[in-house]
Amino acid sequence: VQLQASGGGSVQTGGSLRLTCAASGITIRNYSMGWFRQAPGREREFVASVNRSATRTSYSDSVKGRFTVSRDNSKNTIYLQMNRLNPEDTAAYYCAAGGPPFYCSAYTYGRGMNYEGKGTQVTVSS
Repeated sequence: VQLQASGGGSVQTGGSLRLTCAASGITIRNYSMGWFRQAPGREREFVASVNRSATRTSYSDSVKGRFTVSRDNSKNTIYLQMNRLNPEDTAAYYCAAGGPPFYCSAYTYGRGMNYEGKGTQVTVSS
C-alpha cells in the first residue's frame, strides 16, 4: 500500500497550495481518508478528514474556513486545497486511510488509522 502525497512547496503568507494524495494498493472508496501535519518539534496533528462518500468532512479549528478536503474515488485520490496560508501552516503534510469510523476518530492521531503515507513539505514565509 502506498499513499503518495505531493504538491507541497514554498509560498508566501496569503498564498495557496493544493496537495494531492494518490493511493495504490488499496481502493480508497472503502476508506475514510485524512490529512495530518507535523511541524518541527511538534507532534503530528489532525488537519482534515473526509468520509468514504465525501458527504461529510471535518477540520481542525486552525484550518477551518481556509482548507478544503475532497476526494475523487474514480482516481483513487484525495486532495487538500489550502488557502490563506500563514507561517503556522508550515509542516510536513501526510495523508492516511482508515475504516469508516476514521472520519470521526482521526481527531486523535493514529486512532482508527490503517495506512499512512510519506509527507510533502509545505513552507509558508512571512
